[in-house]
Amino acid sequence: MKTVMLGNEAIIPSKILCIGRNYVEHIYELGNEMPEDMVVFLKPNSAISPQLLAEHQGETLHYETELCFMFQDGRFSGVAVGLDLTKRDLQSKLKAKGLPWERAKAFDGAALFSPFVAIDNAEAPLHFTLSINDNLVQEGHIDLMIYKPQTILSELQAFISLEDGDIVMTGTPKGVGVIPTESVFNVTLSRGLQASTEPLLEWQWQVS
Repeated sequence: MKTVMLGNEAIIPSKILCIGRNYVEHIYELGNEMPEDMVVFLKPNSAISPQLLAEHQGETLHYETELCFMFQDGRFSGVAVGLDLTKRDLQSKLKAKGLPWERAKAFDGAALFSPFVAIDNAEAPLHFTLSINDNLVQEGHIDLMIYKPQTILSELQAFISLEDGDIVMTGTPKGVGVIPTESVFNVTLSRGLQASTEPLLEWQWQVS
């Protein structure tokens, strides 16, 4: 089973719950319709990887940077920045046929996470960024979300049991795109609504 880090502790998530279409500008960016209800899909534990790939089985991958929460003891106890990797062409074909997205979203290596940082309040302002080769390409914060963290948690718990260590990915802001080969991805997480404070964390992936 794959692990993620919360401080110095290795945690095994049983599953990753992902919220789709949670930022208005990202919905428009991909030409999707505004959902009437919260969009949810799952990634298995086997999707977790420390290695950032530009392609999988010959298909180009797209990045989506997300604020991620870890569930423990009935609440969100940790926060990280994660990458939801997507086979965009395949996802578009599946969506057009009304089919599930797992082949485009749940493959091995489709989920990457920075270390998790312990938190007391998941509703506190948090700001995250992604830079590729030192160029800022994505940034977001809780105020931009359609569904805020506590609403997400309540809606998930209404239909599925969350186990300690499970991860919730809360959706991506605008700026998604193709993962360039031989590039460096840097993510930051800060308190507040802007990246002007001392980061809670900084993390880097080298594309292989």
